Amino acid sequence: MYETINSPVNYGGLTLKNRIIFAPTSMSLSEDELIARYRAIAAGGCAMIILGDVPVLKHGFGPSLYTKKGFALYQRIAETVHAEGCLLCAQLHQSDSNIKAMLKYIPGVLTKRISMADLRPLLNEQVGPYITNLPARKIHEITDAFGDAAVLAHKAGFDMVQIHGDRMCGSFSSTVYNHRTDEYGGSSENRARFAVEAVKAVRRRLPDLPIDYKLAVRQENPHYGNAGVLQEELPVFVPLLEQAGVTSFHVTLANHGELTDTIPPANHPYFHAEGCFLPFCDAVRQLTKLPICGVGGLTQPDFIEQQLASGRIDCAAMSRQLIADPDWPRKVCSGHANEIRRCVRCNKKCLGGMMAHQGVHCIYERKENA
Repeated sequence: MYETINSPVNYGGLTLKNRIIFAPTSMSLSEDELIARYRAIAAGGCAMIILGDVPVLKHGFGPSLYTKKGFALYQRIAETVHAEGCLLCAQLHQSDSNIKAMLKYIPGVLTKRISMADLRPLLNEQVGPYITNLPARKIHEITDAFGDAAVLAHKAGFDMVQIHGDRMCGSFSSTVYNHRTDEYGGSSENRARFAVEAVKAVRRRLPDLPIDYKLAVRQENPHYGNAGVLQEELPVFVPLLEQAGVTSFHVTLANHGELTDTIPPANHPYFHAEGCFLPFCDAVRQLTKLPICGVGGLTQPDFIEQQLASGRIDCAAMSRQLIADPDWPRKVCSGHANEIRRCVRCNKKCLGGMMAHQGVHCIYERKENA
């Protein structure tokens, strides 16, 4: 039972011991809490953890690969995860937030006239002008820095890198935000150029390193996501990314809308079903033979086994489920799937904790500590 879930797979040149991956997540936890969380998830049996939001530039948000302290943290995480027989992937992230535009909102945030929920759409409004007016010289510096960051990530102990295809890559890809008239704007090929150059920068420096790409898909009718690639543009983007050096695709919904769209609760009006983003994988599957990782409300072993066994996806990524029960893979593998503590997709302490700057937690933690 669950033979496919528990079978090894070649994921873009990296051999995974099973098909379960921890999806990239902004944890917002202290260092010790973070290490403990990743240790628990790795010990629970998943094949690989994708560490979310590893900054590409020296002055990005979050721990930096370029500082002694930041590099040491990433090394510590890699050592912790590897000790549990789990692999580690660095999600290379470049923010598309306009720092200068953000400054004018700080007084409102400090006086609580602007809530964090209000701040997100305000910042998203600044993405278009920022992307459209970014000098070409600065673009080249940023895409080249993806290669520098990948080298440092590899030295820190990461087994793979993932190019964050949302954020700046996704905003350059999207006609919603990208109104440039030079070689980075206009046609689908031009809007793919930023992401392609970022991938090539990694491949030039590390010819053999597996490169995953978080492929953010924008949907119309109904409209969800503002960054990313329209489904009808995938036949342009996917081959270009593959030719640039991508070895696998992590397919999901594009961001820059409501967080409850990309992290949908069980009562979401559209993305309420198990495997809610897998139809995007179907579109990508028609365009490439590279491995595809699916994500989106995945919790049920029977459903996941069926998707993997049918070849619809090669790996299944989950975040909230492995936060609710890090031992999900081990329980499935050992015949104790009936003991899984199932994520109910309530978003109360995971997304809710993130938005309240209290860190990502789970409602089950309160029950355990009661």
